[in-house]
Amino acid sequence: MRRLVAAFARRGRAVRAGARGLAGRGRPVRAVAQPLWCRATAAMPGRNKATSSYSCPELAVGQQAGEGGRDARGRSPHGEEEDRADFGPGPNLGDPAIVKSPSDPKQYRYIKLQNGLCALLISDLNYLDGAPAALSSEEEEEDDDGESEEESDEDDDSGAEIEDGREGFDDEDCDEGDEGEDNDGGNEDFNDPDDSELEELADKEETRKRGCTEKQSAAALCVAAGSFSDPEDLPGLAHFLEHMVFMGSLKYPDENGFDAFLKKHGGSDNASTDCERTVFQFDVQRKYFKEALDRWAQFFIHPLMIRDAIDREVEAVDSEYQLARPSDANRKEMLFGSLARPGHPMKKFFWGNADTLKHEPKMKNIDTYTRLRDFWQRHYSAHYMTLVVQSKETLDTLEKWVTEIFSEIPNNGLPKPSFGHLTQPFDTPEFHKLYRVVPIRKVHSLSITWALPPQEQYYRYSCPLHYISWLVGHEGKGSVLSFLRKKFWALALYGGNGETGFEQNSTYSIFSISVTLTDEGYKHFYEVAHIVFQYVKMLQKRGPDKRIWEEIQKIEANEFHYQEQTDPVDYVESLCENMQLFQKEDFLTGDQLLFEYKPEIIADALNQLSPQRANLVLLSAANEGQCHLKEKWFGTQYSVEDIDKYWSDLWASDFELNQDLHLPEENKYIATDFALKVADCPETEYPVKTLSTQQGCLWYRKDDKFKIPKGYVRFHLISPLIQQSAENIVLFDTFVSILSHNLGEPAYEADVAQLEYKLVAGEHGLVIRVKGFNHKLPLLFQLIIDYLSDFSFTPAVFEMITEQLKKTYFNILIKPETLAKDVRLLILEHGRWSMIDKYQTLMNGLSIESLSSFVKAFKSQLFVEGLVQGNFTSRVSTDFLNYVVQKLQFAPLAHPCPVQFRVVDLPNSHLLCKVKTLNKGDANSEVTVYYQVTALIKLKECEDSHLGEEVDRNWNEVVTQQYLFDRLAREVGGTLKEIQISFLVTFFQVVGYGKHEGDSEVTAAVAEVQNSSSGEIPHLIFLPPSSLMTNVTSIKDIKAYTSTLNVLPYHKILK
Repeated sequence: MRRLVAAFARRGRAVRAGARGLAGRGRPVRAVAQPLWCRATAAMPGRNKATSSYSCPELAVGQQAGEGGRDARGRSPHGEEEDRADFGPGPNLGDPAIVKSPSDPKQYRYIKLQNGLCALLISDLNYLDGAPAALSSEEEEEDDDGESEEESDEDDDSGAEIEDGREGFDDEDCDEGDEGEDNDGGNEDFNDPDDSELEELADKEETRKRGCTEKQSAAALCVAAGSFSDPEDLPGLAHFLEHMVFMGSLKYPDENGFDAFLKKHGGSDNASTDCERTVFQFDVQRKYFKEALDRWAQFFIHPLMIRDAIDREVEAVDSEYQLARPSDANRKEMLFGSLARPGHPMKKFFWGNADTLKHEPKMKNIDTYTRLRDFWQRHYSAHYMTLVVQSKETLDTLEKWVTEIFSEIPNNGLPKPSFGHLTQPFDTPEFHKLYRVVPIRKVHSLSITWALPPQEQYYRYSCPLHYISWLVGHEGKGSVLSFLRKKFWALALYGGNGETGFEQNSTYSIFSISVTLTDEGYKHFYEVAHIVFQYVKMLQKRGPDKRIWEEIQKIEANEFHYQEQTDPVDYVESLCENMQLFQKEDFLTGDQLLFEYKPEIIADALNQLSPQRANLVLLSAANEGQCHLKEKWFGTQYSVEDIDKYWSDLWASDFELNQDLHLPEENKYIATDFALKVADCPETEYPVKTLSTQQGCLWYRKDDKFKIPKGYVRFHLISPLIQQSAENIVLFDTFVSILSHNLGEPAYEADVAQLEYKLVAGEHGLVIRVKGFNHKLPLLFQLIIDYLSDFSFTPAVFEMITEQLKKTYFNILIKPETLAKDVRLLILEHGRWSMIDKYQTLMNGLSIESLSSFVKAFKSQLFVEGLVQGNFTSRVSTDFLNYVVQKLQFAPLAHPCPVQFRVVDLPNSHLLCKVKTLNKGDANSEVTVYYQVTALIKLKECEDSHLGEEVDRNWNEVVTQQYLFDRLAREVGGTLKEIQISFLVTFFQVVGYGKHEGDSEVTAAVAEVQNSSSGEIPHLIFLPPSSLMTNVTSIKDIKAYTSTLNVLPYHKILK
């Protein structure tokens, strides 16, 4: 039975300035390291995973941006004039018309099959130095013949999680299941207090090592039809079809056969439904790629979609809907869509649920099965499908496979769905008002939104919304956020278009500015809106600025020129949607580069951003009691009112500009030196310790594989103070949050210049992570250390951050998945402080004096460990540690500080810890099954796709103080191969609210957390096991239970 989760949106975030390339269209969002704050995207209906002209002057000859005989009017690349699109220029040669990065070793070929399907073939056969990496699959088949199925199966086992009690909440944990809620506030403006460095790295490593010995092969297919095509009487049918095509095919009738095949061979798959597109993707070990392609293609050739599977899969769709309901981002999106004109598809219910797909159709005598097949025949046609495949095969081999397998997809000869005639869907009186909304989470946020004519056509001509979002979302001097922060009204601001189907489609484009407000900012939200309008008016009066545009262009061209390779499944998924949007030569560059400066296009978009055309949405729990309307599908409580007359009249007039608001200055962090450094010491395969003192040590390795002018610098400032009390942990969270806040403005220029940084309040110390072009990276690192050394704060900042931290802790507690993790770690980790402990400490109050004393003590005694990798010499690498020591002037620790929790030794029996969710408005439950193992399980090596993956692996060794840098080689070689598993199982369960759980009906979908709004601290309610769970020990008092158990000693795996 597949695990049900809501799929995540396609490149769907309103962006901070400079974030245009951070997420590809159509990609399920995964946790990514971003400067300071990670924000997720709004969820879209989707199937779950089944896993275990600055034109880059140095582009390759014949691949300059703009070459290739492109039609300047931007006609579709799939027109009749390109009927076959040339099946490649020659044997195993790439297509010279497709512009790619000089640092990209892959070869590309574009073909069009006789049935109209357009495909992009990507050969990943060569290493970066151009030497052949491997034989093609056909050439190595003879070698594979001798391998038994049993041997293959053993190799495919990707192991299990190795618990060592060092977990916390990572970015993904805090976002998953609540996708996009950070768009409305929460904790964007300071470090996530539970962002565990160790767990984040462990999750990344486990994902990479899911049973593959080399880079995975991957494929993605985009159908140019989505939820806009849903029939009025069957809401959610497109999403439902996306699920149903996986239920077996004529050639491979086993209902879950494809999922089982992928799982067996180290693969994964996913799918999602957007407004006008539906995307399917998978990856698998290379030697099984051809068979996987054939199995997968049958979903589009002849899916069974048997009647018996309909009811079962409706329940899967309904489960996704139930999981999506507690998301503020989804709720706001549904409310926003309801404001569209009657007859516009944005008013539809895209998710679908049991009512719309099962119960209501039965009442109305609608045959869902017949309608499903009709929908498939009408919309899943080859001539508006785009396919991308990537593997370590020759282009000729890939072309042969694709032609042989995908030519069977039928072409119905009908035009693809078109909605471009439904213009100005939000030009209605209902849109231009103020909406107050009661959110699930504790947050204050103001969203200002405009609906513009479709802007996708301008991707080559100035990319107007990207230019505007760069300025509106800026955080440096003269910006909106800088001004609001000085007034203590805002914590974060995002502006732009997320490029999801919801925000950008053939009928309109959204431009939205979302401000995370403080308590004081909520009281002055009209003034906040006025400051935003003043800034926009300043941009309108000044007009487009060519210096700014060329600066953005240069930053993005540098990043594209020296881009790192990405996970193949993410890459192909992004490209299959790009093929629907861009010309052939722009498949790889259309969402990465700025091409031609057209100030009139930018000015036209700017001039449409008038206050009179804006929609205002104010989210706050303080709105409760004022909101008597309810959105139909998600139950969102809201109210609607006219804009206050004073402000309406002011915004209709020629109001004054704010002299504190101005354009950003020239960016000093843009790299100009991209030379690769000459090594000043012998090359090594693994990091070596180049500096060691009583105060710290430094590990270093110069990159000799990827050969790009980038660097990674990571430091761990270890202190025993942090874990001494719950108060110290909260003081540490507060300290790191204020430090992040203080850095927001001065470090922002580096941020947009592709120098990424992140501060993590780790369990045993402060983690500083910096990466990007090595030329200016030391400047950013020194800036961070300077602000750490000279740390200071005002009472107003202290109050603002602690109030926001309360909201962050609260929002973690109300999510079943994060509450379940907290309960699990509270049992497993000896001496751990729970989230409720931290929340209670914070609610009891902190003093400014206690924070000052803590910071002074923290900085006085430390042990610092660092890792420097990339395009640095050994001499320069030591400068980083020396700067930390010289600037902070700290004493060495009196005693070593272990960086691992001691783990409770669970008894040899089945255990159950079952608690009630703290959110009475959430019907979802979370179950975690935990196995405690007594030895390592063999994990297999997976080829690093970029330098960051190698750094993650090495940093994991440093931050855990184990230093076994050749761990993978030992595991693959069999040194650590022995497996011993205790088959005891521990269940951790967080139970949602609902009638089936014996609860009275919860009429409000608001997060009611045990009266915590009135100051009462939430507490865990332990539940008895169900009658079906016999022979389990139920834990109902964690401290009492664990006090009787043995605690395993600190351990290191040294050999």
